[in-house]
Amino acid sequence: MRADTERLLTGSRWDLLHEQDLAAVARVEGALAEGALDSFMRSGFVHILTPHITKATGACENIETLFSVDYFGSPGFLVQTGQLYLEAFIPRLQRVYCMGPSFRAEPAVDARHLTEFPLLEIEFATPPEGGLQVLMAQIEETVTSMLRRALATAREPLELLGADIPSLRKVRAPFPKIPYREAISLLNGMGEQLRFGDDLKHPHEQKLAAHAGGPVFITHYPKAIKFFNMRENPDQPAVVNSADLILPHSGEAVGAAEREHDYGKLLARLQASSMLRLLERRGGGIEDFRWYLDLVRAHPVPHAGCGIGLNRVTQFVLGSGDIRASTAFPLNKEFLL
Repeated sequence: MRADTERLLTGSRWDLLHEQDLAAVARVEGALAEGALDSFMRSGFVHILTPHITKATGACENIETLFSVDYFGSPGFLVQTGQLYLEAFIPRLQRVYCMGPSFRAEPAVDARHLTEFPLLEIEFATPPEGGLQVLMAQIEETVTSMLRRALATAREPLELLGADIPSLRKVRAPFPKIPYREAISLLNGMGEQLRFGDDLKHPHEQKLAAHAGGPVFITHYPKAIKFFNMRENPDQPAVVNSADLILPHSGEAVGAAEREHDYGKLLARLQASSMLRLLERRGGGIEDFRWYLDLVRAHPVPHAGCGIGLNRVTQFVLGSGDIRASTAFPLNKEFLL
């Protein structure tokens, strides 16, 4: 993205609603979403309309970023993920997806964070083993479908915004895959000082994307820093069968994992999680997850899934260093339209 365009697009949307650059961003966003939905439908996924006001079962790892709402005198939250609600339909429908808003009470006003963004999610039944490989292949198919759609139907907006179209045309699956432990070693060889268990920050992700020369999966993250229902690796119990897709410019755009379908292990992981401790401080508890636990106990189906942050993919496609320039309506602490 051209620097002058990026500066313009990080400004107030009140002043930009009639600008052709903003209309171009909206067209690219829409084309990328259409490409993802095309992929889901080709792959046999069923669209589920998941709720947008939930209990804590609509949260991602960090309970502290939930927006609270008074739900007729009971505590509720604006949803961050439809994952668990999608999982409820796997025993009957096998392959399901949703697209909806993810709300984060992020106080930071910067190039990385928004308080609302569109999230595309899939969950599907997998073989008992090898689910992560099947999942990564599906992500590759979906992301390349998104790129194809944008290049085919939004070429003019891409050119207007200064996207690197020749480089986008070169993106091909399969993407490189680097285990987390190897990623730590690579980064330490580049001058970082990281240990097993450290979360990767945006500068680390960009170094890994540069090393890979494009999109790259980082796999098998430490169990301690991931969501409680990510499946523990049977050969390496300190890690989970997970993968993050890292993109140039935007960083982590997809979070993915096999899900734990063993009720006893799932319950133990939830009970030991920092997420549950944070929830208890806010007046909630394990009963908020009772319906989900009962579902897994009754229907222990091996499955996997992911969430694709549409704005992060748009940021990569546009070659922008600022997520606010990569969406039609960048909501944050200082802007509510």
